[in-house]
Amino acid sequence: MRIRHIFISPGHNFVGHHGKPPSENPTLDVREARMLAGRGIEGDRYLDFKDDYKGQVTFFEWEVYERMIEKFSVIGKGAEIFRRNIITEGVDLNSLIGIEFEVQGVRFLGTQESAPCHWMNEVFAEGAEEALKGHGGLRAKILCDGVLRVS
Repeated sequence: MRIRHIFISPGHNFVGHHGKPPSENPTLDVREARMLAGRGIEGDRYLDFKDDYKGQVTFFEWEVYERMIEKFSVIGKGAEIFRRNIITEGVDLNSLIGIEFEVQGVRFLGTQESAPCHWMNEVFAEGAEEALKGHGGLRAKILCDGVLRVS
């Protein structure tokens, strides 16, 4: 598995904003990030979100991003638009649901799909939510502390 990008954001833009405009917290593209077991990513909005949270970290496939760009003829929107933390290449993330796996010495447990929501239509393109069903990424728990780096 190759890591193409690591994104963190200090605040929520969509959670709790149903029926209201999103917030404008930045999404930071970092070269490395510290994973904290059972807690989340240092500096990210979901750090210590709640006990035993299934989405301490989220993964998204670069290949899905490229297909979405092509399908919707979108220009000028990077992979950060999907608000997932780790952009991977070369792995089917759905195959990791219910599986413990390791990336760069950090262990994770894939818990479920990171299902797309209606905001995808607003921030990416109309129809994006439907197109991403089954390919929205992976939510995972962090099982040991460590640092991930863009590879």
